Amino acid sequence: MKYLHACIRNVLDMRRLLFKKFSQNVKTKIEEVAKTPVDNEFLLNMQAIIEENISNADFNVAMLAQQMGVSRSSLFAKVKGITDATPNEMLQVVRLRKAAELLLEADMRVNEVCYKVGFNNPSYFTKCFQKQFGVTPTEYAKGETQSQ
Repeated sequence: MKYLHACIRNVLDMRRLLFKKFSQNVKTKIEEVAKTPVDNEFLLNMQAIIEENISNADFNVAMLAQQMGVSRSSLFAKVKGITDATPNEMLQVVRLRKAAELLLEADMRVNEVCYKVGFNNPSYFTKCFQKQFGVTPTEYAKGETQSQ
């Protein structure tokens, strides 16, 4: 029984670590989070739908589930099972990763990036960005990252 518990704990810990790596490093691809081709395809499809709707601040989990052709509860169970994160967390992570890319590649101000990735409030965007990447968007844009 102890061995089984240890194995399960290790699998869950590995999922958390992979998701943390994906969320904090824009170079990490979503494929590294999934363990099976089916899960990989599911996550890639989800990421593509989120990116298609990235600037829509009203885009939410219900809309994501509808576009993926699954119920909200099925989406929640599948995403939680693969990544140990909720669909809402995935939505935010994909938005913030896109924001990080824009801050590095585009000549845009932080508030422009904020609105472009679907946030309505620049201060909330900064708070979320700093929580995910460990630095403010301005510091990130200047290359002062801890997790890049």
